[in-house]
Amino acid sequence: MSSEITRTENSAPVREFTVLLSPTRRGARLARLLAAAHLADWGITSETAAQIVAELAANAALHARVPGRDFRLSVTVRDDTCLRIEVTDTLSERLPHPATPADEAEVGRGLLIVEALADRWGVDQGPTPRKTVWAECGLLP
Repeated sequence: MSSEITRTENSAPVREFTVLLSPTRRGARLARLLAAAHLADWGITSETAAQIVAELAANAALHARVPGRDFRLSVTVRDDTCLRIEVTDTLSERLPHPATPADEAEVGRGLLIVEALADRWGVDQGPTPRKTVWAECGLLP
């Protein structure tokens, strides 16, 4: 687990937190708790961010699980205005896509929630066998 604050000339600090977690329900739950704790340490309280982390981490644990391979959570705050959340897993051939589940379905709404909460989100592929699902949110000044 790493956390750092860097500052470039004439700019606000960049805060970063990265951790590897097991692709399990426990790992997904820990991702949310750690992200919320680090954001709070940086003076940022965001239930929206915690919910996005929870959804992306749950997807990594449930739909992109490869035995013996962890997923990586990265949380970055730039210029105190932009929050970026990234979850990287090792199942690049299975790309996420939001779809409206049947009314009685108990799963399948995670990316719809991310889409509704984030200002933008997407997927970056590579290097093989990895993919990174990311979401960005503006922070209020």
